[in-house]
Amino acid sequence: IQNTVFAFQTGHTTGPSLNNDKLYKFAYSAEVYVDRVKASLQKSAGYRISSDVDVNLLWRNPDNDDDQLIKVMIKDVQVENVNERPAAKNIFKGKSTEKILGKEYLEALQRPIVLELVRGKVKTFYSYQNEPAFTQNIKRGLASLFQLQLHSGSTREVDVSGKCNTTYHVRQDQVTKIKDLDSCEITKQGFTSHNPILDVSKKVTSATIYVLEDSFIKSIKAEENYVFLLNFRRKTGAKIVSKQRLELKSVQAGPGLIAGKQVAGVIKTLDSSYVAVPLEAEPVKSECKKCPSLSEHWKSIREHMHPEKLSKAEAAKSFLSFIKSIRKATKEEILQVVRSENKELLPQVVDAVTSAQTPESLEAMLEFLDFKDASTSVLQERFLYACGFASHPSETLLKSLTDKFKGDIANEEIRETLVIVMGALIRKLCDRGGCKLPFVVEAKRLILNRLEKAKKDDNVRMYLLALKNALLPEAIPLLLKYAESEEGHISSLAATALQRYDPSFLTKEVKETMNRIYHQNRKVHEKTVRTTAAAIILNSNPSYMEVKNILLSIGELPMEMNKYMLSMIQDIIHFEMPSSKTVRKVLKDMRTHNYDRFSKMGSSSAYSGYITRGPDISSTYSLDILYSGSGILRRSNMNIHIFDRNAELHASQVVLEAQGLESIIAATPDEGEENLDSFAGMSAILFDVQLRPVTFFQGYGDLMSKMLSATGDPMNVVKGLILLTDYSQEIQLQAGPTASAEFLGGLAIDISGGMEFSLWYRESKTNVKNRVAVFLAGNTEVDSFFVKTGMETTLEVETALDFISTVQFSQYPFLVCMQMDRIESPFRSHVTKFESLPSGRRYTARRGKAVMLAGNEHPLHQENSNMCRKVFGAKSDSSGGWF
Repeated sequence: IQNTVFAFQTGHTTGPSLNNDKLYKFAYSAEVYVDRVKASLQKSAGYRISSDVDVNLLWRNPDNDDDQLIKVMIKDVQVENVNERPAAKNIFKGKSTEKILGKEYLEALQRPIVLELVRGKVKTFYSYQNEPAFTQNIKRGLASLFQLQLHSGSTREVDVSGKCNTTYHVRQDQVTKIKDLDSCEITKQGFTSHNPILDVSKKVTSATIYVLEDSFIKSIKAEENYVFLLNFRRKTGAKIVSKQRLELKSVQAGPGLIAGKQVAGVIKTLDSSYVAVPLEAEPVKSECKKCPSLSEHWKSIREHMHPEKLSKAEAAKSFLSFIKSIRKATKEEILQVVRSENKELLPQVVDAVTSAQTPESLEAMLEFLDFKDASTSVLQERFLYACGFASHPSETLLKSLTDKFKGDIANEEIRETLVIVMGALIRKLCDRGGCKLPFVVEAKRLILNRLEKAKKDDNVRMYLLALKNALLPEAIPLLLKYAESEEGHISSLAATALQRYDPSFLTKEVKETMNRIYHQNRKVHEKTVRTTAAAIILNSNPSYMEVKNILLSIGELPMEMNKYMLSMIQDIIHFEMPSSKTVRKVLKDMRTHNYDRFSKMGSSSAYSGYITRGPDISSTYSLDILYSGSGILRRSNMNIHIFDRNAELHASQVVLEAQGLESIIAATPDEGEENLDSFAGMSAILFDVQLRPVTFFQGYGDLMSKMLSATGDPMNVVKGLILLTDYSQEIQLQAGPTASAEFLGGLAIDISGGMEFSLWYRESKTNVKNRVAVFLAGNTEVDSFFVKTGMETTLEVETALDFISTVQFSQYPFLVCMQMDRIESPFRSHVTKFESLPSGRRYTARRGKAVMLAGNEHPLHQENSNMCRKVFGAKSDSSGGWF
């Protein structure tokens, strides 16, 4: 061995060198395994291809010893299970290799390849043209093993995985090759989800160990690992392991060298059919032989898609499987399904087709929906919201919507929804570095220019809502102008839009404006805008003086606002929010922390708490309610946030807002609110997307007619199917086969809200019902045309969260009881591993578990619990209808 190493370091070769007239006989195997991340490989699904490999030197360059042509030939191919299986579970049992692979493929696999090695690197890979891509890739995987360098160092080189950063460590007769798979440039398809919390993390490694003897290879062991983890539940994931081994069995007398000066001449002499082929793997398309057509698939799941079943896990599951089919369908096939469906089920079809996000599905929708026809506005709205929730929107989608917006739209609400959704798409494209794309620039300009020119309140509102989604830094000055100089829900909307920006964007100018609004330095503002301004100040790293001035104002504010601000400050301390340190510091100053200031009566409140705290993600709720001095709700705001160590997701927000209702109970409006028109409505944010607000009534006449006909039936705010997790990656394994990992998560959702008054009992009630079902399916598989092996993971949960607030305003302070209940929820998970042949012969191993997640009445603050006792104590003596 000593001599060998010596030869490498001082001799004429810097790569492995073969002896003349010798035949090197190797045993080769390539294995793939698919399993859960922590599982041992003994029980994994997978397969092994093994064979003999003969290698001999054909030609050595007379002018350069380090330039060699070698012939590599695969013989005696076997295909078998990667793990021992009893005969009944062995899908290959009793089948010859020719039967498994097919005669054509087996012959192709056994046709020899020729490699030109220059200083140990594969300079050219010669094979036959028009060979099946799969067998060519298997040969490329084998050829890539012969590429190595005999000195330590890093380099960028091309092999079956593409062009990759590769590092070699050389120690005596051993070489370790580490390939950075994340750096590989190779054409592959795939996409990830927009929000990291809903996405999948991937970890990849590749290492090859060479043992050398007599200037050539004695053995090679290569291993490649792909691990996929669901970010919001890291217990759920999958791994693909690919292993290759090449071991020298014997060296025999072999054929002599071919004489010649040039490589080209030698190749021609050998076999004129040889051509130089790239070493990088080529894409392999697997055809589905027995897949149902799109309309057949739809018929099989249709029953689960009825509107009343939309909060069931089966609906979310069917939605995901349908998306997968749509992604393979043509525009014509999609239109065939869409045009033949009835109006009860069509909205769900529109959800799925739009969520598929292929060029064909978008074209089908644009052709099917006529925005000049007001009668199909329900479908237009479902299409637009599905665009807003798109997991990986394209610039083409934004362009299509911009074009529609410039055209005729029959329904004004659809026009509003359209521009609001354009805002959401701008943000998603900007988050992925697409802010300077031509159509993104055009859409941004359109919204900003039209807002500056807008005269009517409705138009102003629509563009402000679009900016609340787009969160453009350049829109901040405009939002400040509307927050400070306008009134009613326009200023409130501009302020809540600023509240959605990351605090890092909130400049000195923003904070100065918010302080002016809160302290009313220039004009009187409504409570809703002032409290939003205070929340922005307190959430963006406030200074000692800013906090002190806010605390000093408590006591001087309108009645209910005092109580609300006090509650907000207590919540910051109790929930350890970022500004809590500064607040504590200011409270040490006794002048601000006096009894009179902090003993204000009232019913408004702000409270935050945890819904779940887990190792991967946590979710919080915050609930704040602001009343007018006469006991009528001004605003209730319920938020759910989900976050992990690195990211946050605003899962939902439901805001109920009312104003100018004092006249109903003949009460006096608060300061600055004397001229407000009667209005009540609801606004929602879902998965970071602001939806179009819903108006319950506008104006006194509308209010009275609705009150007199009030049924108390909740109004639907959101109903539909949303694609949350959308991860798909194609993987080129270094042994040759192609693998894929796909995780799809769907949500079936039904949110409704209602507001009721009883003048008789002087009571009002608001109710927000959230019904959701989530289904997640992860598919990780290695699909070789002759065998498919993989694993499917599924998770499903159905739950409901109800939020009810009851107010009795027959006395002051009026009684308010808030309830937030989560029902008991079933949670199921399954893992299925499989190996299958095209003939239908299949091996399956399945495990599952189901648990009930306990229901919970979330404990709001103690004060609330005391009030609820009073409200329900008082209610037992008064029952009956509302009017």
